[in-house]
Amino acid sequence: MHEHTLEDGTIIRHEHEHKHSHTQTKAVLNRMARLIGHLQSTKRMIEDGRDCSEVLIQLSAVDAAIKAVQRIILKDHLEHCIVDAVKENDTDALDRLNKAIEQFIR
Repeated sequence: MHEHTLEDGTIIRHEHEHKHSHTQTKAVLNRMARLIGHLQSTKRMIEDGRDCSEVLIQLSAVDAAIKAVQRIILKDHLEHCIVDAVKENDTDALDRLNKAIEQFIR
């Protein structure tokens, strides 16, 4: 079991049971770098006292970008990890996917 603690105190736990390649890793990392830049920009907008409407529009764009990254990761996971799990009859991987989907659609 591996844990990550986010800035807001949220603890994310997951296991590193298998290692495999993902075809979209570079695209996801590039999008994440842009997202971090957008979040930093949004923070500066708030610090500078920018109009709330402008901040909300920026946050909406950040939210859409995060959802796009989630979709890419989910698709990549289905195409690779889950295909492998089905081939190997790995029901634990399918259970983890179900739990992740529950979190994803909240």
